Amino acid sequence: MTLYTTIDSPLGELLLVGEKSATARGGTALASLSVPGQKGGAVVQDGWTESAEAFTVIAAELRAYFEGSRTRFGIEYAAGRGTDFQRRVWSALEDIPYGTTLSYGEIAARIGAPRAAVRSVGTAIGANPLLVVRPCHRVIGASGALTGYSGGLDRKRRLLDLEGHHRAV
Repeated sequence: MTLYTTIDSPLGELLLVGEKSATARGGTALASLSVPGQKGGAVVQDGWTESAEAFTVIAAELRAYFEGSRTRFGIEYAAGRGTDFQRRVWSALEDIPYGTTLSYGEIAARIGAPRAAVRSVGTAIGANPLLVVRPCHRVIGASGALTGYSGGLDRKRRLLDLEGHHRAV
């Protein structure tokens, strides 16, 4: 069963989509977090069930992040999303520390992909269904320029400003 809710945030109304967790601890596994106008963002579908209660813990973590008191998420993600390559890239995103940035080339190197795979890395990052919590906003161009964020570059800048980012060494 697909569950959803919306919450207010500094980025606009976030659409949270998830499913009941298959783990022993229960709860909701997050499948998607979308912002208004997001390229490829989720849209509520017929048959989905609205349930703010199912997202209480996730919403609390997001509020704490936006308030500046949380730098890492403990959210369970829905399994089975993405290709093997995408999952490798997404895993590398989760390893970028709060407040730092890496380039697309650095992500390619971290997953053992050749430098020529930078475009493929960018495509995988663009397919990330979990904006904010899987921090694709921390990936920038090799020159330090803000590039490619499906939620819009203004939101990317706001997230980086919130984190007080500095360039990774």
